[in-house]
Amino acid sequence: MELAVLGGGNGSLAAALDLTEQGHKVRLWRRDPATVEAMNARDRTITLKDFKGARPIQIDVITADLGAAISGVSLIVCPTPAIAQPDIAAKLGPLLADGQVVFMPPGSFGSYIMAKAMRDTGNQADASFVEAGTLPYLTRWHGDDAIAITTRATRLPSGVLPLRYHDHALEVVRGAFPSVEDTGDGLSGALMNAGPIIHPPLILMNAGPIEHFEHWDIHNEGTQPAIRRVTTALDGERMAIREALGYGAPHFPLADHYDDQAEEWMYGNAAHEKLTDSGDWRENLVLTEHRYMLEDVKVGLSLLVSIADWAGVPAPVATGLLSIASAVCGEDFRKTGRTLENLGLAGLDRAGMTALMETGP
Repeated sequence: MELAVLGGGNGSLAAALDLTEQGHKVRLWRRDPATVEAMNARDRTITLKDFKGARPIQIDVITADLGAAISGVSLIVCPTPAIAQPDIAAKLGPLLADGQVVFMPPGSFGSYIMAKAMRDTGNQADASFVEAGTLPYLTRWHGDDAIAITTRATRLPSGVLPLRYHDHALEVVRGAFPSVEDTGDGLSGALMNAGPIIHPPLILMNAGPIEHFEHWDIHNEGTQPAIRRVTTALDGERMAIREALGYGAPHFPLADHYDDQAEEWMYGNAAHEKLTDSGDWRENLVLTEHRYMLEDVKVGLSLLVSIADWAGVPAPVATGLLSIASAVCGEDFRKTGRTLENLGLAGLDRAGMTALMETGP
């Protein structure tokens, strides 16, 4: 398959290398021409490290021209942080063509942002947007020219917007990511996002050691029973929201990620141990700047709280964590984050939301 990968972060580069090694022809788009020039000067080659060792991978095309990157491809993979989605959507919207599928792992309701941006430009193409519950990889940069993939997702619950393109969209995405599983529409996909569940308790309840030590691993010594209990309670609120909106099981409870005897979670069994053993998540984490705060709290958790309010589902843990994070950052994330209010959707009733998910903006 010839496909495009957008972005230059951990997830985007891991996707570009992994999909290239699988035999796909990958066009990697990065917005910075100087970075693109430097990567092309290195013969478009980056080292991929995983359980099989280290080997150089040459990406087919690296370009700063978004139109050239997506022209004629059926699949556009956009594993960028959610905070980058609005800007990318504005650039991508007028360029999309009939039948193209944009895959966002994960999405934080980026499916709606992308679809609306396309329509706002006057583009009436029959494109579709798919968002998953997590990145396809646990991955980190190693220096300037290497990407380490600790493990790959074995299950990727994913929702489609508009739902009427469901069959086509999932077929296209599975051409590159066979582990994608059907979870219904775009809002259901957004409510599968694991980031706003796992990361807010870890960064907020580890705030002291994060700011005290030069490096701290929130997934190793930072994952203690008290924090796990909060994470489980928060995830219970997410699943209650899904049930209230009619999205049935499987809900992929985060507790399964930590229990090798439970049903296989998104990254398969023993993923947590692989992550902590790698040492790649022992990092310098600046609370007010890190994507765990800006993506998983300001975007993801604020979205979850707003959906809970809209659906009439109590979410005291999510609301409390959002308030604490707002105090840490000196910003009211309930007002400034990605909420149904700020997306212009809070006035919809349930029937209106269902219709929107079926047909798109």
